[in-house]
Amino acid sequence: MFKFAVHRTVAVAHGSAEKRKEIIKGGAEFVIINFDGVKIVKDHLVAAKFDLVVVDEASAYKNAMTDRWKALRDINKTAKGLWMLTGTPAAQSPVDAYGLAKLVNPTGVPMFFGQYRDMVMTKISEYTWIPKLTAKETVHRVLQPAIRFEKAQCLDLPPVTHVDRDAPMTPQQFKYYFTMKKQMLIEAAGEEVSSVNAAAKLNKLLQIAGGAVYTDSKEVIEFDVSNRLKVVHEVIEEASQKVLVFVPFTHTLELLKKYLENKSISCEIINGSVSANRRAELIKEFQSKPNPHVLLIQPQAASHGLTLTAADTIIWYAPTTSVETYLQANARIDRPGQKHNMTIVHIIGSPVEAKVYKLLRSNIDNHEKIIDLYRQELENDS
Repeated sequence: MFKFAVHRTVAVAHGSAEKRKEIIKGGAEFVIINFDGVKIVKDHLVAAKFDLVVVDEASAYKNAMTDRWKALRDINKTAKGLWMLTGTPAAQSPVDAYGLAKLVNPTGVPMFFGQYRDMVMTKISEYTWIPKLTAKETVHRVLQPAIRFEKAQCLDLPPVTHVDRDAPMTPQQFKYYFTMKKQMLIEAAGEEVSSVNAAAKLNKLLQIAGGAVYTDSKEVIEFDVSNRLKVVHEVIEEASQKVLVFVPFTHTLELLKKYLENKSISCEIINGSVSANRRAELIKEFQSKPNPHVLLIQPQAASHGLTLTAADTIIWYAPTTSVETYLQANARIDRPGQKHNMTIVHIIGSPVEAKVYKLLRSNIDNHEKIIDLYRQELENDS
């Protein structure tokens, strides 16, 4: 705000509920608050009767059943305008647009979610819905009025290159990977498998390929992943600038950190257990100081809003299963301030990883295709 509106007053409503209330009442022309802080002081935000509500990363409001969504709805009733900003209004499914549309254009969608779902999705089995051929047009219509800017229209950024790097499974991984596949074949014989069960089984295969699988009792079984760790090290050594490594599984973060520190590579972890203050410190250090050279990040914890342009390379240690998370995570380096050519590296050691990366690169929602993925994996004997 200071860069383009130096004549305006700005306040950040954070801290305790009482402190937030004081800031809201303080008379600043712009008040900035995080998503979950809104619910805490909702009544005071309503009473303040803001002229305009601006929501960044608006996909956080896709679910109209959440308290977060309901709080924004109530605040919006007293505001004169609402602007919602997102690059992914329906990344996972056309139904994701419902919550946004119901806020920005409530008369443009049905009153009930089920009615909207029937407009954009077709039910093909008890657990499976697929988008209708007209879903994109429907989403576009219900989100009007809208303005879309492509990044290339606004920014002159260096090019991005996507690279696949092979990291063959070790004999130990190979053994357990195909033992799991045999078990999946037995369980699938003669039974209809739900998307939920298919996703759980495929997730186990991804965990084995990544190096640590979680048992039903929450214990962790570690595997020899020396081939994958070697590839991570090679890519970091090849990078001309700093590196982000996205690691979907919590235990694997610690395994990778220990490995890199043994290689004298400074690194830090950002995941859900890292406090907001500590996360801010790490990001500041990463952007402005020589160390840490590498950030090991759980994608869900840092896929929105952060600028990490000190890095020119992203390594996907293993794939996420969310298109939105994948796109947003890659955008952490592809932002204003980036001066270097960028490389996004997919590490692939198993058949299922290759299939998931292909869907992610094609912006195809894995939830739509999870049963197909499951069947393909069972049919693949390689």
